[in-house]
Amino acid sequence: MDLSELISRIVLGFLVLFAVARILGRKEISQMTFFNFVSAIAIGSISANLVVNQNLSIRNGIIAIIGWGVFSIAMDFLDIKSKPLRKVLTGDPTIVIKDGRIVEKALRSERLDLDSLNAMLRKENIFSINDVDYAIFETDGQLSVLLKEDKKLVTKTDMNVAKETKIHSLPTEVISDGNVLTRNLETLKLDQNWLTEQLKKQQIHSPSEVLFAQVQTDGTLFVNRKGEGMSKSFRKEPNK
Repeated sequence: MDLSELISRIVLGFLVLFAVARILGRKEISQMTFFNFVSAIAIGSISANLVVNQNLSIRNGIIAIIGWGVFSIAMDFLDIKSKPLRKVLTGDPTIVIKDGRIVEKALRSERLDLDSLNAMLRKENIFSINDVDYAIFETDGQLSVLLKEDKKLVTKTDMNVAKETKIHSLPTEVISDGNVLTRNLETLKLDQNWLTEQLKKQQIHSPSEVLFAQVQTDGTLFVNRKGEGMSKSFRKEPNK
C-alpha cells in the first residue's frame, strides 16, 4: 500500500464513519447499552480494517460500514416497536436501593461493588446512602436516584426546617462488606469500641453481619445489614 492510497483510505474511512455516526444519532454515543456497545466496536473495527488492511478493498470497506449502520438503525426501530426485543437488546433497569436499603442481590447480579455505587451517588451530589429512598441502575450504566422526602432541598427550604447539628464534614464509610475501615474511624476520632456499641444497639454482634455502615455528618450511624435486614440510624452518644 503506497502513501497516497493510505491517505485516501484514512480520509474516506473518517468521512464515512462520521456520516454513519451522525445518522445513528446521539443515542449510540450517550446511551451505551449492550447493543450500542457491540455496534460501536463492530463499526470501529471495520473502519480500522478499511484504513490499514490492504486486502480489504475501499469499496467493500465502505459497504461494510454503511451496511452495519443500516443494520443498527433497523434494530433501533425494532427496539422501539417491540418490548420483548428491547429487553433482549438493552436489558432491564435494576433497583439497587429500595426503601432506603441496599439490595445486595441486585448489586451481585450487576457486578456492582459498594465503592462504585458510592462513586455514582457522589456524581449526583449525594454523599450519604441514608439520604436515598430509591436508586435505579439504568440500562445505559447511569444511576437514577430518588431522595427521601425529608432530604429534598425544596422541602427543607419551604418548610423552614432547622439545620441539623453538623459534627463531621462528610458522611464517612466505616464498614464495607463486613470489613471495618479502621483508618476512617481514626479520621473521625472514633474507635472500635464505639462502633461495637452502636452495632449492639441494633442487635448486631459482628461487623461481618453488615453490608455497609456509614457515619453521618450529625454523628448518627447508618447501617445496612447483609441479606434482608432493614436499615436504621442511631445517634452517636456524646462523650462524657
